[in-house]
Amino acid sequence: MPLLNLCGTKMESGRKGWVYCWLSACVLSLFATEVTGQIRYSIPEEMAVGSIVGNIASDLGLEPKRLISGKARVFAAESSEYIGLDKENGHLVIKNKIDREELCGEISACSVSFNVILDNPIEFYRVTVDIQDINDNSPVFPKSKIDQEINELAVSGARFPLESAIDSDVGVNTLQKYTLHPTDHFKLNVQNVEDGSKNVEMILHSPLDREKEKHHNLILTAFDGGKPQRSATVQINIVVLDGNDNAPLFSKSSYKTSVVENAAKGTVVIKVTATDADESSDSVQYYFEHATSAVKALFSIDADSGEVRVIGDIDYEKHKQLKIKVKAKDQGSLTDSSEIIIDVIDVNDNTPKITVMSFLSAVSEDAAPGTVIAIINVQDLDSGDNSKISCSIDLNSPFKIISSITNHFNLVTDSELDREQTAEYNITITAVDGGNPALSSKEILRLKISDVNDHAPQFEQESYNAFIAENNPPSTTILSVKAEDMDWGQNAKISYFLIDVDLNGSPLSSYISINSESGVIYAVKSFDYEQLKSFKMQVKAQDGGSPPLSNNVTLNIFIQDQNDNAPQVLYPVQTGGSVVAEIVPRSADVGYLVTKVVAVDVDSGQNSWLSYKLQKATDRALFEVDLQNGEIRTVRQVTDKDAVKQKLTVVVEDNGQPSRSAVVSINVAVADNFPEVLSEFTDFTHEKEYNNDLTFYLILALAVVSLLFIVSIIAIISVKIYRWRQNKLFYKSGANLPVIPYYPPVYADGTLQHVYNYEMCGTTDSRMSDVKFVRPYSQNTLVSQSHMGTVQREQKIQENDDINSEQKPPNPDWRFPPNQRPGPSGQHRFHTLQQRWTPYEKSRAGAHPDGAGPGAGVIAGTGPWPNPPTEAEQLQALMAAANASEATATLGPRYNPQYGPDYRQNVYIPGSTATLTANPQQQVLQQALPPPQALPPTEAPKAAQTPASKKKPTKKDKK
Repeated sequence: MPLLNLCGTKMESGRKGWVYCWLSACVLSLFATEVTGQIRYSIPEEMAVGSIVGNIASDLGLEPKRLISGKARVFAAESSEYIGLDKENGHLVIKNKIDREELCGEISACSVSFNVILDNPIEFYRVTVDIQDINDNSPVFPKSKIDQEINELAVSGARFPLESAIDSDVGVNTLQKYTLHPTDHFKLNVQNVEDGSKNVEMILHSPLDREKEKHHNLILTAFDGGKPQRSATVQINIVVLDGNDNAPLFSKSSYKTSVVENAAKGTVVIKVTATDADESSDSVQYYFEHATSAVKALFSIDADSGEVRVIGDIDYEKHKQLKIKVKAKDQGSLTDSSEIIIDVIDVNDNTPKITVMSFLSAVSEDAAPGTVIAIINVQDLDSGDNSKISCSIDLNSPFKIISSITNHFNLVTDSELDREQTAEYNITITAVDGGNPALSSKEILRLKISDVNDHAPQFEQESYNAFIAENNPPSTTILSVKAEDMDWGQNAKISYFLIDVDLNGSPLSSYISINSESGVIYAVKSFDYEQLKSFKMQVKAQDGGSPPLSNNVTLNIFIQDQNDNAPQVLYPVQTGGSVVAEIVPRSADVGYLVTKVVAVDVDSGQNSWLSYKLQKATDRALFEVDLQNGEIRTVRQVTDKDAVKQKLTVVVEDNGQPSRSAVVSINVAVADNFPEVLSEFTDFTHEKEYNNDLTFYLILALAVVSLLFIVSIIAIISVKIYRWRQNKLFYKSGANLPVIPYYPPVYADGTLQHVYNYEMCGTTDSRMSDVKFVRPYSQNTLVSQSHMGTVQREQKIQENDDINSEQKPPNPDWRFPPNQRPGPSGQHRFHTLQQRWTPYEKSRAGAHPDGAGPGAGVIAGTGPWPNPPTEAEQLQALMAAANASEATATLGPRYNPQYGPDYRQNVYIPGSTATLTANPQQQVLQQALPPPQALPPTEAPKAAQTPASKKKPTKKDKK
């Protein structure tokens, strides 16, 4: 594989206005199968969450969509992650706020390392982010006030150590200088230590005099080097003492020792000693000076002996070296300081930690050797040989593990895979460190092999033979074929198809069908052995892979014969219009061949084996038929008693199960010459065959005709009964109509108050009526023919009209005496009364009112009544009008004036003071009416018939 060097420089802006990023040269392992690289960024601490560290996509030369398609992610071996990845923009962003002092403590070089992993193909990059310190911490003194006791005998140049200020920052941002004020007796001496810290002490430059001044107050200020500069102050209170002019002295300025991690509690690490020239040298006390919390948790010092002991659990992975400042003090408060350096020795107490960075849970069985299955990171917190790790997997597996970069391993395929042999692997990865004794850990990966369509379906047999009887019903199952596929899932799903070819000129699919899922083959229609005895076909089994694989198999279908054909007689030929007879001479010997019945059967095998026999055989039979060949021969000599005409019925039967047969009739004439035969067969009568179907249809037609006749009779009777009932109701209702004579008041001039025009409609079933044109009428007013209403509605209209309309002046013509007026009763004025009934149509004699002519239904007259009519005259007129029209005619053309006075002049309505007059538009129509003598006479009304008096009509009456 070629090696790729990724080098470059990247500048970014941050919170403090500067961030620089540089891309180092990539360190790739020669065994790596994927392109990997290392990139380094530098950012200040305390950046806000979401701040951009750098654009890793552009720095690595990757397309942003590669991060999305490759499912790029950040993998950190530490428990917490500080840096996240924005895959859409390709940016590394701050995920958690970074505090350099919390992360790295006093170590100046602080960095965070993590890996960026990509899949398809698998790639990973090592990213290191250096954390730059900012001046975010001020110097801090351990105490806000320092009390110092100094003997007045202290000579000039005596040194008095002070507690140093602590600044968590590093580099230029850490503690840089101290100042002391005032400086009358003391001055500062600052010493730089190799580890970069500073020791501060006061030097007495002028003697103290307790008698002059017992207390001195000084201010000590510490400054760091950051921008802006930060500082801290502490107040020093000095108490001047008498005597003791020798301070204790340590035997060494610094002590160095070592301790094994996990050392037992109580173990003595080192013993420090200090001597004092004064007599009270035995009273020297030892203390830890400016001890950190970690030191206080791990070690303690005996104040009298100076022994340093272990009191906590020492872990090399947390503390590789510890520095402790120790102070010796005598009774005169004179002190001396020294330093103890403790190196922690590593012990192989940490097992390797296996972390799967990327893993393909399934791999295709056609994966090429060398395909990366997983990327593994192994960490050991120990150091030296204890942290050297080797990885291995199980033997006899098609995989191997190779090292890529430090503590990173790739699991790859070592040979070809076959899912049909092994569908799943449990790969055990073992990591062993180099300690003594060595420690190890294991990780099991479960890998599934995904199927590839590399096997075609295989039929259980190389070929299939199937037998089916002819005349089978459609959808009969012929046989079932089955194929198996060693693949899995969709690749093993088999579908069955027919390879369609032509069979007897028709497609095979018209004969055979197959269930694509089960492989069951069905017959589409019935087979006929006589047409098709056998055929071959091919079935294809195809799997559901992509591309699909298939295999074919040949099927031999054999049709089995059934006895479905009756024998057919070829000779003698049966004719319906002529008589054929075989002549046997009376001198014929025994065994004389009369004729031979020839028949065939289109079936095969035993179904086509025919046997012959006579249907009716007597004791003195003259003939017999051979069972096998159908020859008819004489079995005895012909005698005089044998009839000339003889009819033989031969039954031809096949050997099928069940058997089928055919019957043939043979006419045999026993005679010596042809005229004798002719005379006997002249009056030969043929048997008549009746058509049973024709008889059935004749009977059916007779039944249908009879049924229709009965239905017609019932319908006629029902109509007659209905008409009789209607007539009965009509006459009954007509007889009860009240006739109340009423004479309207006659004014002095002989006129009525109003002229009205009525049209009255009534029904035979109801005694309610409707009155039409209920309106007052005058000489100059035309009556509307289009207004129709009931009595109730017209009554309201009439009342309104009576109120609103003005009284019309009387007609001057009415002032003449009746004998001086033109015409029979003076000048003609039409006064009409129209009564209309609505019975069953066409059930009464006479013309319909709509067809009676323009002047139908009008009784015309002029002037008022000459003399008040009697009650008998009114009743006679109403009965004559009712009899003339029965139900539908109006009182008009059917009214005959010979039965009463001329009431056409005026018609009044009983109970009303109005006189009915005709519409002036109807006067022209009235003139067209024929004279009264031209109208046909109207019979007097007859009494309604009752069921008891009703007689059956005669034929004459019906005519």
